[in-house]
Amino acid sequence: MSVASTTTTKTSAPHGGEASRKRGLPRRGRRREFTTRRGLSIAAFMAPAAVFVAVFTYYPMVAGGQMAFRNWKLTDLTDTSWVGLKNLRDVFADPAWGTVLGNTAVWVVGSIVPQLVIGFALALWLRRRFRFRGLYQALIFFPWAISGFLIGILFRWLFNSEFGVVNDLLQKAGLIDEPIAWLADPKTAMVAVLVANIWYGVTFFAIMILAALQSIPDELYEAAALDGAGKARTLFRITIPYIRTTLALTVLLRVIWIFNFPDLIFGMTGGGPNNETHIVTTWMIKITQQGDYGRASALGLLVVAALLVFAVFFLLATREKKGVRP
Repeated sequence: MSVASTTTTKTSAPHGGEASRKRGLPRRGRRREFTTRRGLSIAAFMAPAAVFVAVFTYYPMVAGGQMAFRNWKLTDLTDTSWVGLKNLRDVFADPAWGTVLGNTAVWVVGSIVPQLVIGFALALWLRRRFRFRGLYQALIFFPWAISGFLIGILFRWLFNSEFGVVNDLLQKAGLIDEPIAWLADPKTAMVAVLVANIWYGVTFFAIMILAALQSIPDELYEAAALDGAGKARTLFRITIPYIRTTLALTVLLRVIWIFNFPDLIFGMTGGGPNNETHIVTTWMIKITQQGDYGRASALGLLVVAALLVFAVFFLLATREKKGVRP
């Protein structure tokens, strides 16, 4: 009886599986067949999100793009005729264009380099195990949760020439004899906004680089120590090559975000004094406030084109070759 029952059980299992397959029941580990009904269900779930993105993202982009080639001014909405590249020529002919372009270059490069260096150093420090490391991580990552405009207002008070904390500390340290009008002097206004942006953006680099550092196996460092490699050689031969993809993507994202980050400047200086802290995006907002939507849209298209070209060349320059591993 036991032998017969065992034989029956063994032989009935395959037939049961075949019967389940014949009845159309999905087997474990097999993908479900794609049917028209399933495709319609997926499309129905995606439709609200697609409509939302189309209405509130792509339509404004197209509408704003066509404004760049029309005479769109709030002072005269009866004439929105096609003007071609006139708005772009007006942007290039503006006397403030050279100053704004130079400020943008200083703003991006002067922010990204210190943020990368300081963020990398903080990430290396936070990777070590020490007491209250979680508390230090929370304190360092906290600024990233604050609005950039609020950060700008905060630093505007810190750099205030009359009762700002920065002047007070510098005077007590004996570095200056009298208060400096940081935000009113064209020579120091850009320095002040750069300091604020560096403080604000270091957090992002620390977060991204720390996450990448935690993926490096400890065995690599142990092997390097056994081979007698010093800290500098370990950094440039193991750490940086292992996380170079993360570094490249982080730099790319930060360049794009800093280029399109008018919040902090508006909170601190509003682009002044005398356009000395205006970058392309803050200048575009100023032109929009003046009612010249055509010229502002032309400047917006110029920003998008410049960032696309930069992103393509940067990704091509930093891509990893096939078969090459850190």
